[in-house]
Amino acid sequence: MTMNRARVENGGLILFLAAITIALTLVVSSFIGALLWAALAALLFQPLFQRLLSRWPERRNLAAALALLVISVAVVIPALIVTSLVVEQAAGVYAQMRDGQINFAEYFQKIHDALPLRIQQTLDGFGFNSFERAQARISEAISNSVSVIASRALAIGANAASFMLAFGVGLYVTFFLLRDGERIGPAVVRALPLEHGVASRLAERFATVVRATVKGSGLVALAQGALGAITFAIVGLPAALLWGVLMAIAALLPAIGPAIIWGPVAVYLLATGAIWQAAVVIGSGILVIGLADNVLRPMLVGRDTGIPDWLVLVTTLGGIELVGLSGIVIGPLAGALFMTGWTIMTEQRIGHEL
Repeated sequence: MTMNRARVENGGLILFLAAITIALTLVVSSFIGALLWAALAALLFQPLFQRLLSRWPERRNLAAALALLVISVAVVIPALIVTSLVVEQAAGVYAQMRDGQINFAEYFQKIHDALPLRIQQTLDGFGFNSFERAQARISEAISNSVSVIASRALAIGANAASFMLAFGVGLYVTFFLLRDGERIGPAVVRALPLEHGVASRLAERFATVVRATVKGSGLVALAQGALGAITFAIVGLPAALLWGVLMAIAALLPAIGPAIIWGPVAVYLLATGAIWQAAVVIGSGILVIGLADNVLRPMLVGRDTGIPDWLVLVTTLGGIELVGLSGIVIGPLAGALFMTGWTIMTEQRIGHEL
């Protein structure tokens, strides 16, 4: 009787926890993105907080406030400045597309006409009845993509009040996560309904993937995007910063990388007779942008995440599709925890069989 009562009570507690967790998630759903990035910032800048705390051991609030000040000056303010410039350039590109000043179909036609006749004939018959159909579909896809990016950038400006509210909430939460992170992290691990060893291993994996994705892949992508923007500005490409941001996003994707942006630009420049501009783009893409990953990543990431490139690609694309920009981190994190969870279960099953 007592055992049955205990089971019912435990079941009731589990149902209560599930219900209240869902309720809390719905309540804070408007700030999920801000809370996520606050947690990531607290995790990444915890070493900085610890260094400041070692100077003022009895003043945790001061150490957390100084760490938050460093984050704001080094990360937040530059990000806001770049975002405002990107929004401005996106608005200009969107207006030019709407007025017909930018016509991707015309650009493809120029490339097509500059190719040798045999290649033109091959393209005309490859997969479509005519090159014009392929050109129209590709142009429509690119135009739609740029329009979505531009309209989302404009939406950020239109929803400035809600953005600033979420931004303020993110900074506020970051302060407390920095100050109390040493206690919150272990408490969360202890509260997980898992064996302590399993929970600790998953928590370690979580921290590793977050650091590798944000600190490693994120900073490398930003560096490659900045180099791309500088290159495009040198050759006189309009909205160089906007295309640099697109290159940074592409740099997060394995097997695709920033070449998906600078490659077509180089082809267009060659097809239109801009030889030295094309040479600059190709040279920068191969020698500067391409090598940045090999030089910076080992410096920024001490250990490999162990996630296959194909899984990083699929989870990053799927994460962006599902939750937007936050999917850059959430996607690979889900893939890494999936692999770790199945690895632990396999090890435990083999251990029981032995």
